[in-house]
Amino acid sequence: MANEPVITVAGNLTRDPELRTVGSRQVADFSIASTPRTFNRQTNQWEDGEAMFLDCSAWGDLAQHVQQSLAKGMRVLVQGRLTQRSYQAKDGSTRRVFQLTVDEIGPSLRYATAQVQRQARQSGGFQPAAAQGGYTGGYSAPQQQQAAPATGSADSWAGSSNYGASNSFDSDFGSDDVAAF
Repeated sequence: MANEPVITVAGNLTRDPELRTVGSRQVADFSIASTPRTFNRQTNQWEDGEAMFLDCSAWGDLAQHVQQSLAKGMRVLVQGRLTQRSYQAKDGSTRRVFQLTVDEIGPSLRYATAQVQRQARQSGGFQPAAAQGGYTGGYSAPQQQQAAPATGSADSWAGSSNYGASNSFDSDFGSDDVAAF
């Protein structure tokens, strides 16, 4: 669908993601609650506004990753395409709901930490050179630094050994020997 607005929402999962199969594709359904906070200068305190509840769906590999990684109560950042649909309620009235088709999602690190584990894609497309490994998050102590080039280059990245054997884009971002940033 064209012209769907892309939005980013920060909120908490209101339930565990439910994984199901539609045709040959998997989808994870979940909802988030986003509650605005404002500072009341008269009382000198923060106050919660009215929560917005948003139904979300993630498809394909993302659906599996959401179901395996996230749980009720976790604070997340979600980016996706906002759609509206109508349905007939049991009382006969027509109701409209907004739904977010998720393109990107991740845990919010504002009040928590997370460990990232790279997964090989199941549905085709980009495959890492060594699909069994990958970036696992956290900090890795740099290996022994190479000596600076004798030419006195001002490029501080040129002699770094933290990014694999070469400094090309493909080897930095397309293989699993990338060190943690």
